[in-house]
Amino acid sequence: MLQVKLPDGSVKDYSQPVRVLDVANDIGPRLAKAALAGVVDGKVVGIDTTLPADGSVDLKLLTKKDAEALAVMRHSCAHIMARAVMRLYDGVQLAFGPTTGEGFYYDFAMPHKLSEEDFPKIEAEMAKIIKQDEAFERLVEPRDKALEVVGDLKQEFKVEHISTGLADHPTVSFYRQGEFIDLCRGPHIPSAGAIGAFKLMSVAGAYWKGDANNKQLQRLYGTAWFSQEDLDAYLQKIDEAKRRDHRVLGKQLDLFSINPLVGGGLILWHPRGAIVRGELEAFVKAELQKRGYEPVYTPNIGKVDLYKISGHYPYYADAQFPTIKMKDHPNSQAEIKAGKPGETDEYLLKPMNCPHHIMIYKSRPRSYRDLPVRLAEFGTVYRFEQSGELNGMTRVRGFCQDDAHLFCTEDQVADEFRGCLEMTQFVLETLGLKDYRVRLSFRDPASDKYVGAPEVWDRAERELEQVCRSMNLPHMSIAKGEAAFYGPKADFIVADCLGREWQLGTVQLDYNLPSEQRFGLEYTGADNQPHRPIMIHRAPLGSMERFIGVLIEHFAGAFPLWLAPEQVRVMTVSEKFAEYGHQVEKRLRELGLRATGDFRAEKIGSKIRDAQLRLVPYMFVVGGREMEEGAVSVRDRIDGDVGSLTLDAAIEKLQEEIRTKRIRQVAKPTIAAASASGAEANEY
Repeated sequence: MLQVKLPDGSVKDYSQPVRVLDVANDIGPRLAKAALAGVVDGKVVGIDTTLPADGSVDLKLLTKKDAEALAVMRHSCAHIMARAVMRLYDGVQLAFGPTTGEGFYYDFAMPHKLSEEDFPKIEAEMAKIIKQDEAFERLVEPRDKALEVVGDLKQEFKVEHISTGLADHPTVSFYRQGEFIDLCRGPHIPSAGAIGAFKLMSVAGAYWKGDANNKQLQRLYGTAWFSQEDLDAYLQKIDEAKRRDHRVLGKQLDLFSINPLVGGGLILWHPRGAIVRGELEAFVKAELQKRGYEPVYTPNIGKVDLYKISGHYPYYADAQFPTIKMKDHPNSQAEIKAGKPGETDEYLLKPMNCPHHIMIYKSRPRSYRDLPVRLAEFGTVYRFEQSGELNGMTRVRGFCQDDAHLFCTEDQVADEFRGCLEMTQFVLETLGLKDYRVRLSFRDPASDKYVGAPEVWDRAERELEQVCRSMNLPHMSIAKGEAAFYGPKADFIVADCLGREWQLGTVQLDYNLPSEQRFGLEYTGADNQPHRPIMIHRAPLGSMERFIGVLIEHFAGAFPLWLAPEQVRVMTVSEKFAEYGHQVEKRLRELGLRATGDFRAEKIGSKIRDAQLRLVPYMFVVGGREMEEGAVSVRDRIDGDVGSLTLDAAIEKLQEEIRTKRIRQVAKPTIAAASASGAEANEY
């Protein structure tokens, strides 16, 4: 006997084998017609999936209203795209075709070089296939039979994958639609007619299984939605994202650059960008001081032995710059006379700040009265990211972290971890980034990448989860396998104004680096005996480069007044009033406002347009009346003309906005589309 538990709490009993579709039919024919897939005990499955013969299962039926159904439909659309490509071009070899956050792609090896000029033809063929509304049929075959199938189809990548990647699978599944058959785990929608609207987006290069040593492929990207309205909204969102691209705005607003002679992934901060970074640093440093942190500075390199002890050297082996080998001078005159060479030391550009902070902690004995010790640094670290992964400021090779490490007793862990989370929330919300979720990243017990004893991990994860749940953090989830190699963490996943998610702030709990097997940290307890401190790693912003890149796109370059590189521009209606304009500019600068003057012999309309293009928050226009009255005519970037104010009143208006760190930007454009979440349909 099988019990099927439905979301409304009702239960259906079955004494014979049933499919998900059969349960839908029992509930009602309208639901059965609308159902596209199901979720059985948390796993997304096809509508034709047979349920267990006995026991009990939780079942949710998915329709077009569910995000999980959107992911299933997109995977089906990827198969339709591959089928259309095979109809149109000869010699097509299929690789993989999974879904992505907002669409899908398929990798091909084929003689014809795809370009955007091919898209209309491929889309027309896809439309024909969808109109035919043929069913997706799942086939399960033994491995030997599956090898025969893909061998007869002359699909070399599939032969290799079944032979190697699926070597431990006794059976594998295919999905067939008309003449098209492909190796695939699924699930898929019942038939192609459920696909609403689709569009091919781009084509790029790729490698078989992501390995640059393997054959090069062509990756064709697309997106699909259940309605044309949703597709149109998504395309509008893409256009808005292009307008906000931080790489474009960074050049237009003269914020930063990347020069190939300096090196890829190495940011050159221009004066205007440095102001934004400096203001953020000053804001965070002021908050750190209030919360009892002590500032430190550490070098950008260290001996390899330091990172071997910490575990960073082996863990980041594939993402480190080559080591620097330096032969030291002989240690004494006697060694020089004897011709004895100096020792060779090996150094590494630091991948993390924590080993350096640990050595500061170890520099003198510590008592329980000293704890917690909170050491903070804006420290630069280095990772040798692959050139294809570099992306403006959001993926770089050298980046500055607003890093801090706390050393505390066991009794202090909960309060200190909570304090770190609260500071991260304060920083994000001050910047108007209030749409975020918290992901608890735990270890995968089956993985060997984590250091430390399992019981220590269990304890750390349990304590971290207790603290987070006591704070009622928004949309909290747990992700197995996403922990740092030394401890579990709480990551803040922040959504920008377009709904795109970025992993920014992080707080991490660490029982391993202080351990006897690593750095052997100690403090003397109230019992006059040595004890082991517990370590917390935290960075509310994460990488300054990445964070500011996200801010540029979130604000579309129009920073709030307190962060703006240029806060106010003074401009004259004619050259006759330049002297008064200079007086206003000087007064503003003396009060610490970032002001510039535009006293050119240009029309005032032209000056206003120039200031608007630079996204200057305020413009002070001065002419004869303003000079006589000791006033300025205020123009607001958002509200337009404010009117005439005395200079003192105008200054107070700006100072109040800066003092309160007011966020006045209209952060959310009118875009209805959101990225679909939920289970991803899978290729093998």
